[in-house]
Amino acid sequence: MLDSIWLLLLLPLAAISGWFAARQDQRIKLRKCGADIPSDYFKGLNLLLNEQPDKAIEVFIKVLEVDTETVETHLMLGNLFRRRGEIERATRIHQNLIARPKLDRYQRSQALFELAQDYLKAGLLDRAENLLLEYAEVEKDPEPALRQLLYIYQQEKEWDQAIATAKRLARASGESTDEMTAHFLCEQAEEEIGKGHVEQASVLLKKALARDPSSVRSNILRGQIAHDTGDCDKAIQYWKKIETQDRRYIPEVLDQLAECFKETDNQAGWFELLNSTLKKDRAIPVMLKLAEEIESQQGATAAREFVIEELRQQPSLHGLSRMIHLSAIQASGQSKSDLETLQAMIERVLTSRKTYLCEHCGFRGKAMHWQCPGCKRWNTVKPVWEGSEE
Repeated sequence: MLDSIWLLLLLPLAAISGWFAARQDQRIKLRKCGADIPSDYFKGLNLLLNEQPDKAIEVFIKVLEVDTETVETHLMLGNLFRRRGEIERATRIHQNLIARPKLDRYQRSQALFELAQDYLKAGLLDRAENLLLEYAEVEKDPEPALRQLLYIYQQEKEWDQAIATAKRLARASGESTDEMTAHFLCEQAEEEIGKGHVEQASVLLKKALARDPSSVRSNILRGQIAHDTGDCDKAIQYWKKIETQDRRYIPEVLDQLAECFKETDNQAGWFELLNSTLKKDRAIPVMLKLAEEIESQQGATAAREFVIEELRQQPSLHGLSRMIHLSAIQASGQSKSDLETLQAMIERVLTSRKTYLCEHCGFRGKAMHWQCPGCKRWNTVKPVWEGSEE
């Protein structure tokens, strides 16, 4: 509503200012302007008074002449149209500006940038890319264009261009783009893994870790490659490194770790890893996995006692559900049925919960995303469990 009011106020003023500037160029005295105001201007005012703003806007655009005095007005009009969702009108205004031969370098660059925003809004990424590349080449401060180009290359999954642009952005802004670049390299590695090119993927992952030594994703993928090629010892080595990078991600590889320790017949090592990890963080998924292993090795009673002790230290619905499950195993008759019903109710509650949270924008989801679907930032989505959120 506010945009509409400003637009309707701005258009008549812009029309008059454009007309005055044009008439001054022709050296017509200001006192004569009142008599020479174009009839289209009065037509536009009449349409406004008759509550036909769309038609009035079209008339005022025709009246508004482009010169060095009215470029800023045109840019403002185009931005207002874009904010209102009227992309076609915004595009027409900015295209008209660029076509004018009298614009200076700065004015043309601004028009290029605004037209690129129109194309982005319309989903015309190729056209926007070409304009932004031109803008970045001629402007002393290419940072705004480079950020937009980075968005485009990520949308189109053009990772080589994204890596090169991130490097230029780091020089222009003084900000590190190493973490982002590591993810671009991981994206390329995943593509190579999908093609069966594990050697090329491994090289890319080493580059990713060189850029960002804390890249959990790199070690998850390195472990995946080692596991898939039959080297479980190396897979365990890679996945254990996650604990020193960000132990919140350990639950993401618990099942794979369990499989590797089993294949290497190292049950003692598996118990040791679970116990040491639990002591450091008391993560619910680690506790549940350890309870599962205790049940398998020592029986339901020992597992139940372990879970009860953990619940005393850190109450959780997940732990309660596991305790009820273990109690139901030892129960019979109606008690068993009641316990199973209670566990099913708790599991339904847990299933509906979102277990991943973006620390930047608050996005919540049930699946892991290395790039947040909400704010598009990398590495901000973290696994969350009961007791891990403030």
